[in-house]
Amino acid sequence: MSRPNARAVPVLMYHHVSTSPGMITVKPEHFAAQMDYLAEAGYRTIGSAQLAAFLRGDDVPAKSIVITFDDGYLDNWVHAHPILERHGFTALCFLVSNWPGEGSVRPNASRASAELPRLLDHRAGELAIENGRADDVILRWSEIDAMREAGTFEFHSHTHTHVRWDQVAGSAAEKRTRLQDDLSTARKVLRTRLGEASDHLCWPQGYYDDDYREVALAAGFRHFYTCHAGTNVGAKPLDRESSADAERTIKRLEVRDRPASWLASRLWVHTRPAISRAYLSIKR
Repeated sequence: MSRPNARAVPVLMYHHVSTSPGMITVKPEHFAAQMDYLAEAGYRTIGSAQLAAFLRGDDVPAKSIVITFDDGYLDNWVHAHPILERHGFTALCFLVSNWPGEGSVRPNASRASAELPRLLDHRAGELAIENGRADDVILRWSEIDAMREAGTFEFHSHTHTHVRWDQVAGSAAEKRTRLQDDLSTARKVLRTRLGEASDHLCWPQGYYDDDYREVALAAGFRHFYTCHAGTNVGAKPLDRESSADAERTIKRLEVRDRPASWLASRLWVHTRPAISRAYLSIKR
């Protein structure tokens, strides 16, 4: 019997998987339980290419899901990578390409006897980056290479600086110019370090406007990841050809530091497009 196809693909949004509590942080034990649930319930992770194909109208199996991480924190290597590897799962990480540094690979939780790096909470990490100590909180290029080689992570753009140009530029023209330079530099860095730069972009802080969209499209991006809650459905058969090169706005579900049962309930809703829309309408 052939497996049914997905009506919708939820995209999960994580930032930190860390023993240091704080905002946008999931404890390792909760992340492990959530991934255990996905595996036991028959979910399968898909990557950026399969998600793009689904959004164009191609079929993917039921219970397909995308896991994403924003910013490229060190704890993604220390705690998330070993758990994903155990299940054969893959995730997308959106890198701020100015933040990773050089150096050897640090220990992670796959080695029980290893002394793990000290992990900063989210606010302390922000201050470290602001003070030129990104290596205290962000992945190194060597760790990014190890994650890619293991197949647990793909890496895509989260801009080069993570600056909200709409908040700091003196004019709309300056905003567009600064963003254009930012995205161009990000693509150059990713091509140099990874050998490729995809057309998938995650907006810093989830913000975008018409200027952002136009500049990003001109820079070669087509798939835009937001912080808007919801699920994602594919193009209808009649629209497939006309939408082949169209831009895609991808909704995501912020995963909280909760047990697997919480995630299970959210996925029950957001794998069903009509129920997902009704649920979000009620919440609003």
